[in-house]
Amino acid sequence: MSRTRSVTTSTLGVHRRTVLAAAGAVSLSAGVGYALRPTDSQAATAAEAPAATSREAAPAPLAPYTKGTTLASVAAPVGRSGYRRLGDGPGWKRVVREELAAPRSGRAGRRTTLAAFVQFTDLHLMDVQHPLRLEFLRAHDPHAWRPHEALTVPGAVSLVERVNALRGAPVTGAPLHFVMTTGDNTDNNAHSELEWFMKVMSGGRITPDSGDPRHYEGVQNSGLKLYWQPGSTARDGDKALGFPYLKGFLAAATREVRSPGLNLPWYSTVGNHDALPLGCYGSHGDPYLTEAAIGGRKLMSVSAADAKKLQDTIKKATDPKAVGYRDFLKAHARSMRQVTPDEQRAPYTRADYLKAHLDPAHQGLGPAGHGYSSANLDAGTQYYAFRVSEDVIGISLDTTDPGGHYEGSIGTAQLKWLDRTLKDNRDSYAVVFSHHTSRTMTNTRPDPDRPGERRHDGAEVVSLLSSHRNVLAWVNGHIHRNDITPHQASGGRSFWEISTASHVDFPQLARVVELVDNKDGTLSVFTTLVESAAPHRTDHADLSQTGLAALYRELSYNAPGASKALAGDAVDRNTELVLKKR
Repeated sequence: MSRTRSVTTSTLGVHRRTVLAAAGAVSLSAGVGYALRPTDSQAATAAEAPAATSREAAPAPLAPYTKGTTLASVAAPVGRSGYRRLGDGPGWKRVVREELAAPRSGRAGRRTTLAAFVQFTDLHLMDVQHPLRLEFLRAHDPHAWRPHEALTVPGAVSLVERVNALRGAPVTGAPLHFVMTTGDNTDNNAHSELEWFMKVMSGGRITPDSGDPRHYEGVQNSGLKLYWQPGSTARDGDKALGFPYLKGFLAAATREVRSPGLNLPWYSTVGNHDALPLGCYGSHGDPYLTEAAIGGRKLMSVSAADAKKLQDTIKKATDPKAVGYRDFLKAHARSMRQVTPDEQRAPYTRADYLKAHLDPAHQGLGPAGHGYSSANLDAGTQYYAFRVSEDVIGISLDTTDPGGHYEGSIGTAQLKWLDRTLKDNRDSYAVVFSHHTSRTMTNTRPDPDRPGERRHDGAEVVSLLSSHRNVLAWVNGHIHRNDITPHQASGGRSFWEISTASHVDFPQLARVVELVDNKDGTLSVFTTLVESAAPHRTDHADLSQTGLAALYRELSYNAPGASKALAGDAVDRNTELVLKKR
């Protein structure tokens, strides 16, 4: 890279780069740069220019900002057994990783910032009363349903509040450029959830309820001992483990929530739960399932044996088109309970997802479309590139396989576009975003809309990225666990794969990423995890919006069957990832 400049310099104005001409450019406001279109043939007009803004650069000298990050403190369990409350635990130290380059002394005094941003991933905003949900799988697998799922919206709003409170990047103090969500923003591919997601991110009033607006209709007031019944004094399986009786919980969980919206521009990457019904079925257009989604019957309990059979078909991907699931529902029709129909629970399509992002009502601080454009809508694609700063571009991939199953892949057209975009921007560093990790891109079923197109797995994507000297990092989610992997190829080409834990399972994290030039022949990628703004300690009598967000974290820690290893090891949390400059 021949030109590098600190973020505080590049945010002062817009710098048009000749390398963008091949891709077509749209100018953005300070610090966000240029949105690169998904096709070379469509250049944007001035009228399409997103009205994005970025937080003004802090006055020099910049200072690290660690308040509210996991460097300062992390939620930790109190007590030794049973249902455990949370309190303030010690922060996680930063670990320097040298697998790809040796760090050099004195770099802290030389470094300049290339970019700084925040990653959200796997928010899984849930319409918990949706008739097609698979809660009944809990009869076989305790973690197939989680007691905290009704609180995903206040939990996500609290995460927005945390980011809004950050006054700079944790290491450099540089202004944060944007937030990127790396998929599974919704859970059931329902219109209701998509609307909630857009309002969480851009601001608005959200009522996380569906069906009968007068009261909750779902598994948590079903009387079934299989599920935590928070408003009942009757003993259930979760109360036997110490879960509390909380009078008024369901009314509080379904009342209006207010999101301030992010005070940064935000971009969106699609995940399998956003693109596929229930995150695993390539069954869009199935009339029976569509009618069941909006209809008035909900299955809440089956035998453990039947639950295992259905879960096995999902895990083994033997029913990607949901033919077996449709037959399963029909076979259990007499066991279904009556609920209030709601058309807002209908599955949304790829076009619906794009239109929601392009809707001016959801623009917030921009950019218009949050990365997506009218060209995506015309082409039916959900991948794009955008300029992060003068010397960095971002590339958002669509790794969901429309053929069905929760693991991913990409088609040949997208792979070629990725290669071309990296070549056309060889003078810029690149950060790639996707939902799936390299190891979970193992599903190469044909896309029903492009049956003759080959699908490519994660190993092929790693190979392609390793062939470009400008790739610094691949940032993703999906596995609900912090995991950072070095990738090194011949010729000195290397990059870091940064996978971040979800915001639905404990420890419910997001990640700040800073890219810096150490001015000594090396670069560093700093990663710092953040929790939501909710306090670690809960008050079970506090069912306010903030109280529910705190309870969301506590319940997620205690969820039966939940892994306690999703935070990853120290080397996967707060890190400095060193690379050779090339």
